[in-house]
This record gives sequence, structure tokens and C-alpha cells, in this order.
Amino acid sequence: MTKTDRSSQPQSSDSESNSWYDHPQYFDMVFRDETPNEVAFFEDVFERYVKRKVTRLYEPGCGSGRLVAAMAARGYDLVALDNNSAMLAYLRKRLSRRKLPGELVLGDMTTHQCRPRVDAAMCTFNTFRHLTDAESAERHLRSVAASLRKGGVYILGFHCIPLDADPDCTERWKASHAGTDVSVTLRVVDFQRRTRLETLRVSIKATKPSGKVERFRSEFPLRLYTPSQAKSLLASVEDVFEVAGIHDFDCDVDIDRVIDEDLTDAVFILRKR
Repeated sequence: MTKTDRSSQPQSSDSESNSWYDHPQYFDMVFRDETPNEVAFFEDVFERYVKRKVTRLYEPGCGSGRLVAAMAARGYDLVALDNNSAMLAYLRKRLSRRKLPGELVLGDMTTHQCRPRVDAAMCTFNTFRHLTDAESAERHLRSVAASLRKGGVYILGFHCIPLDADPDCTERWKASHAGTDVSVTLRVVDFQRRTRLETLRVSIKATKPSGKVERFRSEFPLRLYTPSQAKSLLASVEDVFEVAGIHDFDCDVDIDRVIDEDLTDAVFILRKR
């Protein structure tokens, strides 16, 4: 039996209870490949749905700021809001390193209003579902409407849950950058249709070039929406928004969708009245 050489084994840090939102570099790695398609989609949306020239943008729940930096690099003025200081610190360094402008706000996405107003806003990957009650969701939509110029658009993307959805769901991703390998497992650990809440557990393993391994695990609730519930929510703010278009996570502005039971990866284009 061969004796194990412990010095050659990856050393793990004891970080199991940490939230992945406190580690922006890994959060960013997982989604960075989506950025070019999303940026192209945003500009297609601006061209199709906004009559004026779009120059000023707002991203509530900006996270690590990959979209903020990408849009700033294309010449847009950005307002970026998040309630996590680690995310904003990461974004601040990213913008500084690339000599890009940006207004960063540590705040609440249910109440913040941009001044001066913006031409468009975007929140495209389930961040909205962190608002776990109807009142918070509506307050957020109204605060975004108050942040937009008339005729401006809010690009809002989130998953809808079909009535026959299987509550047992596990997704896995892998990503690599600069010698660091990251694997992510997302698992639904609780699913309650009555209270319209599901609890997700995210586990991350990051292996650095040195061989050091970091592990993080966190759980958080998200609000559930069936397509009809999403329709009802948007109807509650129809005094300030019209649904100008519906697309999906394929980020193709030429493919129109409607609100039906087949709409699961929904991107709503809400235009300020």
C-alpha cells in the first residue's frame, strides 16, 4: 500500500458557511461567457423599443458588475446598485483598472431612484426573484419606473415555473480563468407552491493555480412565479409600465414570446408610460 504524500494534496480552506455573493471573482467566472450575447441583446432592444438615443443605464442588483463594465466599455453611462459591499468593491476595482466611469450605489433595489433619470434598466438573471413578497416586487418595479425617462425600457428576466414543474432540480456549471477552476452546483432544497418560495443551495469549489481549494456553500430563498402569476404582477403596475415585448434567455430580439405555460425563461421588455 502506497503512503500518501500529503504535501502534494490540495489544501482546503474552511469556508463552507460563506455566501458565494461574498466572493465576486467566482460568481463572475460562472457567468462571464454569457456577457457578449447579453450586451448584443440589450443594444438590439434599445434599437427596437426605445425611440430616443440610449446613453444612460441602470442595473439594480448588479452583482460583480460584468454587464456594467461591458456596457461602460461601449460608451454608456452606468448606475450600478447592489446591497453587497464586496460585490461593489470588486466592481469598483474592475472599472478603475479599465479606466471606465460608473456610479456605484450600495442600496435597496426596492426604493432606489436614479437622478438624473436613465434611458434603460436591466435585471436579467433571476435577481428580481430575491424579492420574496408581492409588496417588495411591486415597490421595485415602481422605483425602476420612477428612475426611467418616459419611453425608457426595463429589461427584466426571470424564470417562470410551469404548473407541472418538477421541484427536484440540480444544475452544475464549470468555469476556468487564469489558472483557477471553479465548479458550481445549484440544488433546490425546498419548494413550496403555497408560499411561492423555493430555497436554493449553491455550493462552490474553487481550485487555484497553487493547488489551494476553497469551498463555499450558501442557501437563499427565491420567489416562485408561474407565467400567470408573472402576468398578474405586471398588470399591477400597468399604470406606469406597458409590456412592449417578451423574449427569452436565448437573447434573440427577433424571437417574440407570449405569456403562456411554455414561457419558462422569460425576458420582459417593460416600457415606461
